[in-house]
Amino acid sequence: MKPYYEHAGITIYHGDCIEILPHLPKCDLLLTDPPYGINYVHGGHEGGPNATKFAGVAVFGDDREFDPTQFLEFPRVVLWGANHYAHRLPRSASWWIWDKRCNTVVNDQSDAELAWCNFGNSARIFYHVWDGFRRQTEKNVPRVHPTQKPVALMQWCITRVGGDIDTILDPFMGSGTTLVAAKNLGRKAIGIEIEEKYCEIAAKRLSQEVFDFKAEPGISPSSPLFAT
Repeated sequence: MKPYYEHAGITIYHGDCIEILPHLPKCDLLLTDPPYGINYVHGGHEGGPNATKFAGVAVFGDDREFDPTQFLEFPRVVLWGANHYAHRLPRSASWWIWDKRCNTVVNDQSDAELAWCNFGNSARIFYHVWDGFRRQTEKNVPRVHPTQKPVALMQWCITRVGGDIDTILDPFMGSGTTLVAAKNLGRKAIGIEIEEKYCEIAAKRLSQEVFDFKAEPGISPSSPLFAT
């Protein structure tokens, strides 16, 4: 099985994660933001001079209910968006909450996002503004995926899990935010993504290159995609 990208402990595979997972080495943490099964289509856009627009961009696989069953055997699991498929998950007292408004604005979108964990016994909150052009970090970096998370959130997740994590797996890698976070923290990581355009974007983010790339209709990136 040939990686799409491999450098300094970070590996990307292009393909269906269900087919690739059995061939992977042991991973200590599964940290991912999978398609929720809500048939979400990003129809809005971000404002500001460095905005990346998303017009009618759908998330691959989001047109069917997400089944988390095959991902629950990992020693530690963090699944974002789990409130949308909680009926398919075991009971857990450990839920993580990302407050992405921090009482700064009110609109029709969600004020927070939730993650289910299979370890720990308390709910935890990460406060980090990420609402359109109102961002605490990555202020001049355009979004390149309709459900992209901030690097700071994924770094917080990794550090909350603990220091004994060696290899992190994200089977729904998207634009590679989890891998960038792992790289920043000096951890090994494996990402899997079924859409090749995002494998390319993730590889270039990890390489910290200034680049132009062809994106799907409605996306017009125009500035460097650095991880910081």
